[in-house]
Amino acid sequence: MRNIFRKPQGIKNLLIDLFIIFFALGVVLFAIFLIWVSTLKIPDLSSFEERRILQSTKIYDRTGEILLYDLHQDVRRTVVPFENISRHVKNATIAIEDDQFYNHFGVEPKAVIRAAVTNFTQGDLLGGQGGSTITQQVIKNSVLQSEKTLTRKVKEWILAVKLENELSKDEILSVYLNESPYGGTIYGVEEASQSFFGKSASELSLAESAYIAALPQAPTYLSPYGNHKEALDERQKLVLKRMLVNNFINQQEYDEAVATTVEFQPQAVANIRAPHFVMYIREQLVQKYGEEALSERGLRVITTLDYDLQKEAERILYERGLTNVEKFKANNAGLVAVDPKTGDLITMVGSRDYFSEEIDGNFNVALAKRQPGSAIKPFIYAAAFNKGYLPDTVVFDVKTQFSPLCPPDSSSSESPCYAPNNYNHKFVGPINLRNALAQSLNIPAVKVLYLAGIRDSLKLASDMGLTTLNPNDADRYGLTLVLGGGEVRLIDMTYAYGVFANEGVKAEPRSILRIEDTQGNIIEENKVVTKQVLDKNVTLMISDVLSDNVARTPLWGANSLVNFPGRSVASKTGSTNNLRDAWLMGYAPNIAVGTWVGNNDNSAMGGGLSGLIVTPMWREYMDIALKKLPEESFTQPTINKAGVKPIIRGEYIDTSLLFEQLQENKEIDISSVYSNIHTILHFVNRNDPLGPDPINPANDDQYANWEYGVQAWKNETYGLNKNTSTTTEEVERENNNQRDRNNRN
Repeated sequence: MRNIFRKPQGIKNLLIDLFIIFFALGVVLFAIFLIWVSTLKIPDLSSFEERRILQSTKIYDRTGEILLYDLHQDVRRTVVPFENISRHVKNATIAIEDDQFYNHFGVEPKAVIRAAVTNFTQGDLLGGQGGSTITQQVIKNSVLQSEKTLTRKVKEWILAVKLENELSKDEILSVYLNESPYGGTIYGVEEASQSFFGKSASELSLAESAYIAALPQAPTYLSPYGNHKEALDERQKLVLKRMLVNNFINQQEYDEAVATTVEFQPQAVANIRAPHFVMYIREQLVQKYGEEALSERGLRVITTLDYDLQKEAERILYERGLTNVEKFKANNAGLVAVDPKTGDLITMVGSRDYFSEEIDGNFNVALAKRQPGSAIKPFIYAAAFNKGYLPDTVVFDVKTQFSPLCPPDSSSSESPCYAPNNYNHKFVGPINLRNALAQSLNIPAVKVLYLAGIRDSLKLASDMGLTTLNPNDADRYGLTLVLGGGEVRLIDMTYAYGVFANEGVKAEPRSILRIEDTQGNIIEENKVVTKQVLDKNVTLMISDVLSDNVARTPLWGANSLVNFPGRSVASKTGSTNNLRDAWLMGYAPNIAVGTWVGNNDNSAMGGGLSGLIVTPMWREYMDIALKKLPEESFTQPTINKAGVKPIIRGEYIDTSLLFEQLQENKEIDISSVYSNIHTILHFVNRNDPLGPDPINPANDDQYANWEYGVQAWKNETYGLNKNTSTTTEEVERENNNQRDRNNRN
């Protein structure tokens, strides 16, 4: 019987032995951990400033020789006693950063657990949510390096507890407020207060204090001088809400602070070249590496900027921008240039004067959303060409009511009606798409958008780089899209036009070539990444149209500023209602340049056409840039009209009946020929433009209104109520006149 119980007894003894072994091992490891902890010292906090300056990030142009900016060469920090800091700043900081600051021992276990769970679910065990107390942030900012390791985090926790035993809560908070980054080279609450509001930290109001407290979370992104001021405003309101919840302020104080408009001082930045570009690069670096890395890792950033062209662009926009202020009430301008083959951003000027307080010059208009006006039209025409339409395809530029809900003879554009006009309030009748686009006529453009499809046009524009235009928002834009109804960014428009320049190949935007560490080792290198997003022949057709000086002559004249004898250069202007925005987008095979002129507050300009306002600065920059680039020519498109419907290949008068009458030796009845003049929807199913003619064209919602305008034009032009018998010579003369009109237009 004893043998039966021997085996279970052995298992029990084994488990006990294992327990003893693991317990002993745990004791040893814990002892080692305690010894390690005892060796950890809190370094001198004064080392923080020295480390920041010695290891700051430097940004260079594409040559790696011209220093654009040393992020911390002008570090500004003024240490002030704790009692000289406004109580509002102290309370606001605690409310938003660590509302249990005066209750914990340096680490907040609940916050750590909550952050760990969040990071685990997001697959980032060492990232994102840190659950850091103010004490931990003091350790992180002042003592430790920025690498994301478990050892570093453990050190942070331990040193935070030790710091709590050496300094009082007020002393810790004082260090935090005097050391925290508040954007750019501004460190400490006193320097932030003087820089932003021109006053001491002791004099800050509640509303101002909430802004100060809002910044340390993301000082670059939330900078009041950047392009995310709305995000800063929202976080300031969050700070105030947290202060209210934690009983730092009452409801009346909260309401008054929310209603207060806070004015920031002009930005003071010294020793910086290409400031808008530098701030654009800085924001990218922060998003990828974090604020700490920029202060501590000594990164050497080689960008794509061509500083020679950048200097010229800044000069041009400043000089010609002042002229625009006087002549056209246009206070601001922006210019972007890219290499369409590599995606390199070679020039970025975000205002005519970065340091101008009058125009809020530090705001980068190259990144702002504005309405493009007719500058969007080439993308719509490209979508149409992509479906089989040709530059020779004919549509009718006639008075047209585009809403099926309104009478066809209505000129109203009040909802639900829509009857846009051309810029010159004239109509030319039948016109091919080449001339319609080159002369920027609105009525044909709206018809082309309908033929191409709004959703498909948005999809193409988005694929080419206009990411602010969402194909899922087709219903929101409607037919107004082609006249600039959406909002785009100058930088995106320039890259998208670069796709036309690069024969349908999109090069992913690139603004950083490589990043090196302090030893010169490459830690990041960005290769050229390309993708074909549009049929090559379609882009060649667009370039052929936009560089056709004959086709645009009725709009520009024969010897205009957009004409480059001996060079292949395509261009397109755009302007919005009441002249709030003026654009000129242009490109050669090896450069794309976009220019915008307007007012930051979206007020209207005046005193001239958009071309007069924006073209001179674009042309001057383009002349300088082209001298640096080898001469390249656009490839001619292939146009195959074999088997294509007459109206798509450019014949709106069907002469088949005429030939039939001639063959049968009948007297020619011109009315039978002209009676077959119809809107393009009569011959084309827009869902299958190259397929069979529609069985019942009237099933298309737009048909009745388009046809009404065409028939009105036909009756007025040919007077079909009169005797319409004519001769062969007269018919031939009319065909020749048709060709002449197309060429002349």
